[in-house]
Amino acid sequence: MPVDYAALRAVAAVVRTGSFERAAASLHVTPSAISQRVKHLEERLGAVLIERGTPCTATDKGLALCRHMDRVGMLEKDLMAQLPEFSGLEGAGQRVTLNLATNADSLGTWFLEAIASFTRATDYLVNVAIDDENHTADWLRRGRVLAAVTALERPVQGCRVTPLGSMRYQATASPGFVARYFPDGLTEEAFRRAPALTFDQKDQLQTIWAREVFGQAMSFPTHWLPSTQSFLEASIAGMGWALNPVQLARRHLECGDLVELVPGRFLERPLFWQINRLAADQLHELSRSILTVARRDLGLPA
Repeated sequence: MPVDYAALRAVAAVVRTGSFERAAASLHVTPSAISQRVKHLEERLGAVLIERGTPCTATDKGLALCRHMDRVGMLEKDLMAQLPEFSGLEGAGQRVTLNLATNADSLGTWFLEAIASFTRATDYLVNVAIDDENHTADWLRRGRVLAAVTALERPVQGCRVTPLGSMRYQATASPGFVARYFPDGLTEEAFRRAPALTFDQKDQLQTIWAREVFGQAMSFPTHWLPSTQSFLEASIAGMGWALNPVQLARRHLECGDLVELVPGRFLERPLFWQINRLAADQLHELSRSILTVARRDLGLPA
């Protein structure tokens, strides 16, 4: 069966943009053309490739096609650079979108600078997914991204792994919060009453820190705030104590907006850069940018 690349581009565009209409606009065709191409390919394969909805999402087989088109897009990009005569072909010249995954704290501190540097030097686009660092590797396993910042040291099958250094966290709270909940210091009884700030149900940082400090599992009430910046602002506002990245907490500790619950006590979270082996060589500049910033901000040895 010959590969219908026009149809594959249509599938990838629908998944990337989330709708048939936006996919049509990105490929400069009509929504009807996109719909027909996708439907024809699904009929030929005897499988649903796109779950229709708001947004549209890929099935497992649709994701397999999208992974293939990611690689095709990068190969075509290299070919256009060497043979610009092919630039008039359908689909040629389309900007390639790289699907990446990272944890929210990395995005809120160092990762954005790294990918911004990469995009300034290339014409790639990026689509960044956010998940807990213990779960971003799952995005690689499912083929939803080409590369990810993850806590997993063991390589995901088909990927290269490089250490990035460690995210360092401090348990911080406002002076008013400490005066209210810990007037006699950080006792177990007071800690069990003091509300924490937790990113989401996957976030275990506060639980890990408490276990290290008290030597046992500790229960405590919590607010739920799925935003790195909101964590910081809520800490300053006195809503609760939180594990904040040192890059974000430093200035507020210096000016007295925040204080440490246990001075000098840090929680270290080693991070790793995992990238699909088939894309690693072509995305060397992306990895170089990631490692350059990590070397400066995460203590990655030179």
